[in-house]
Amino acid sequence: MSSTQTFTQTAPTTPKRADARRNYERILTAARKAFAEGGDSTSLEEIARQAGVGIGTLYRHFPSRQVLLETLYVNEVHDVCRSASQREHDPWKALSVWCEGLIGYLTTKRALAQELLKYLDEDAALFQECRRTVFAAGEPLLKRAQDVGVVRPDVEFSDVLHMLAGISRMPASDPDQVRHVVRIALDGLRYRPPASTTAVAGAALLRY
Repeated sequence: MSSTQTFTQTAPTTPKRADARRNYERILTAARKAFAEGGDSTSLEEIARQAGVGIGTLYRHFPSRQVLLETLYVNEVHDVCRSASQREHDPWKALSVWCEGLIGYLTTKRALAQELLKYLDEDAALFQECRRTVFAAGEPLLKRAQDVGVVRPDVEFSDVLHMLAGISRMPASDPDQVRHVVRIALDGLRYRPPASTTAVAGAALLRY
């Protein structure tokens, strides 16, 4: 990979014709699943087959593997960030539900990022812009929960991302197990007032 390579400046636009738009979305859906499962061993021919389109149709929408990867990566970011605006009224629920959804994004993101690093540097504009977009969506949810006193004030959004990124690397095939672990981790973000001296002393006496 050349250090001078940058992401493509002209990402494909969503087709206006209904049939072309369906093919475009089917390709992206198939690519999302294929890259998550097969990583860099995934061929464009296999993606076209899973999408039910010819390889020529795939290339008409996405002229190269890099363009397909970049489009999918950016779409994943936009999808997860859009969900932050559809937040619950309850600040804790809004944050926790969004974080649970973020796990799926982080899993797909890791597979796509590994592929994209064959074309781009780690500090490429695409990665920087997507990171800013995720922070812009998630930080207000965290701050809102902190402002009402349900999340510890010493937590930063980068802490939350690191925590969830670690969970997303779990070799667990059971989504329910992953959700369970996420909820346990999120519970550690909750604000719990320090126990009073009297309460601590009373608890100590009960042990004797």
